[in-house]
Amino acid sequence: MEKRRENGRIISKAISFLLNRITLIVLAATLVLFVGGRFEIASATQPNAELEIQKLASCYALGTDAIGRGNVLEGKNIYRDCFTQDAVLTAVFPDGASETRIGTDAWADFVNSVFQGNGYVATQHLMGTINISVQNNKATMSSYLHATHKRSETSIDVANGTYEDEVVNKNGRWKIRNRTLKLIDFLNLSSPTTNSSAADSSATDSSAANARITSSSPSFVRPKIPRLKH
Repeated sequence: MEKRRENGRIISKAISFLLNRITLIVLAATLVLFVGGRFEIASATQPNAELEIQKLASCYALGTDAIGRGNVLEGKNIYRDCFTQDAVLTAVFPDGASETRIGTDAWADFVNSVFQGNGYVATQHLMGTINISVQNNKATMSSYLHATHKRSETSIDVANGTYEDEVVNKNGRWKIRNRTLKLIDFLNLSSPTTNSSAADSSATDSSAANARITSSSPSFVRPKIPRLKH
């Protein structure tokens, strides 16, 4: 009888020891997964988020330049990859005037009307100096704009400014929810015209050169902006 009790105590201790070991192993594994998983998210997801958000700046430029070459439908399709469906987009011009549209299709139509109204045959939007701050599923982004709008072989309009964006992550995808463009200048640059008769006389060379300098100076232009009907 005593031997059975002793065996029972040994078995009980062995079971208790094994249970304690298993519990420690499970706790250790859980801790590793929790801490390790969070570490991976913090170290890997953040850079990925910034890279995905940065691509939105290029996405918008590509969509706008598609409209600039006359393909409005392509521009609208590209915009849908950049913005939320109810995105609010605003442009503030150097003279203080501003225009706002809600939704990418409305903005694409506005952009197209500006390009058509000013006779642009092509555009090129260059993005740079991109700064991004991510907070969970929201982010802010600012980016510099240098845009060239071709009027003819000898005349372009050049715009410079800053985009300020509010970005959100919905269903695993980053998109711009609110964008404001603050333009600091909008200038026309034209190639100088020469007077053929002036070229025949050396006496008029100096005045012709002065005329070229004057005519080639940049000048502020107020692009034709279609207003919303109230």
